[in-house]
Amino acid sequence: MVTFSLCMIVRDEEKNLRRCLECLKDLMDEMIIVDTGSTDKTIEIAKSYGASVYNFKWIDDFAAARNYAFSKATCDYIYSADADEVLNKKDIEQFQKLKEVMNISDDEPSIDIVQMYYCGQTSGKGRSVYNFDRELRPKLFRRLRTFIWENPIHEQIRTEPLVFDSDIEIQHMQSEDHASRDLAIFRKAINNGYVVSSKLLDFYARELYMAGTTEDLKAAEKFMIAVTESENASVEDIRKACLILAKSARISGDVSKLMKFALKEVSSGCASEMCCELGDYYLDNGDPSEASLWFYNAVYEQTPMLDIRAGGDRPLLSLSKCYKLMGNQELSDEYVRKANEWNK
Repeated sequence: MVTFSLCMIVRDEEKNLRRCLECLKDLMDEMIIVDTGSTDKTIEIAKSYGASVYNFKWIDDFAAARNYAFSKATCDYIYSADADEVLNKKDIEQFQKLKEVMNISDDEPSIDIVQMYYCGQTSGKGRSVYNFDRELRPKLFRRLRTFIWENPIHEQIRTEPLVFDSDIEIQHMQSEDHASRDLAIFRKAINNGYVVSSKLLDFYARELYMAGTTEDLKAAEKFMIAVTESENASVEDIRKACLILAKSARISGDVSKLMKFALKEVSSGCASEMCCELGDYYLDNGDPSEASLWFYNAVYEQTPMLDIRAGGDRPLLSLSKCYKLMGNQELSDEYVRKANEWNK
């Protein structure tokens, strides 16, 4: 039977850690817990479960901390977990069965990555940057990969990982909002000259749009303007940057800047989020009739880029408000009903 190492990075997780380790204690052959500066009973709880605890000076870099944790693992596979994750009884049993059937053999390719369903991302305290409540994520990683030749002719080395999608569900029970922490790390990395990939830009824009404060949006303007002016940025990257800049401009009351970036984004597609920003602008300025056209487009004509709710309950509830202001209570009630249905 293959062996599993648990690798975690934690800080002040006494409220969650015991619950997490209780689920995993019989599945893992070793527990590696890297603490980044806890001042509560986190380390004490980790050691009570037999975990090897290492201290890591926090440098605002999750990848560095995770790599350090992985470097301490000695088993065949590494399971990466966060303290606010929970497995129910059914999924613990599924996990054990998976462990029993996995193997590492010279005769056949071994699984490099096991994906599991991550659930509960749109519930809990604070908004997640993800738009789906249940989605597959890589969670179990082969510690040492081997490379093999494949194909009987035009042979090639297999460099892509062999990925297995399991049915195991991990419940993400987020107990606090991490937006301010995450956005501060983004800003620090950018200010230090870190080159942001399209994937990381997507995360940054999502977090800003869904959970960023007025100050967060303002602090991101210089970077987002640079994206819109970059010759190397994709159309999708530019559109996402325009959404952030338009939202920031609307909130600060800069109509000229709002229209500049709205027109730039609309010329390349028009996302539901931009329709909502324009709808909010007209609604805030006493024109519910014009606002309703944009909110309608957000729901029925366009699709979201950053926040799935921009194509759902957000504009539907705004349509209800518009029609109430226009004296049409029947339509107002209808859009409330549609918003409630969308949330189910």
